[in-house]
Amino acid sequence: MSQSQVPNNNKEIHPNPVKPVSVLQFARMIHLLFTIVLAEMALILTLLFRTPIRKLVITVLDKLKQGKGPLVTKTVAVTMLVVFSSSLYSIFKIQQRSMDAGMVNPTDEVLKVHSILEASLMGFLLFLAIMVDRLHYYIRELSLLRKNSEAANKLIQKYDKRVSGEDHKERKDEWNWDINPEEMSEKLGEVFSR
Repeated sequence: MSQSQVPNNNKEIHPNPVKPVSVLQFARMIHLLFTIVLAEMALILTLLFRTPIRKLVITVLDKLKQGKGPLVTKTVAVTMLVVFSSSLYSIFKIQQRSMDAGMVNPTDEVLKVHSILEASLMGFLLFLAIMVDRLHYYIRELSLLRKNSEAANKLIQKYDKRVSGEDHKERKDEWNWDINPEEMSEKLGEVFSR
């Protein structure tokens, strides 16, 4: 037998060897999740308080919600939800294995703690993503309501001036002042229904 044909007894031969996941890969994933959670928390704080950055953030979120943005966001969210479910499943599987064995295996305990940390970070990440989406939606709705309210107040002030007779010069403006109160309420209803 030649040297290349002699099997090596020191190595086990596996058709598909499973490479163990290193601690460094676990740390990278946890570090990434912590970074994303902290970024989302900063984004929420930016949306909550009136700062100069808030308008920029709202504009960026508006741009992200156009075109293919919602599809990409939903795809990432579903992927995160699947990984979150997988982490929960591995937690329950490790717990069941510990109960069946009747003793705690240190390796299983480390894997369980890592899965719990991973699942909790992904849960926080998904929750904060929903919070960012809802805050953005409500801020946009609030700004639209303010604009509509200002337009309605201007319309009411012009109507009051017209009724009191102070607005003879401004009659030739953009508004048709030959309307009755029913038409006025219809116009106000149109402004608030937008």
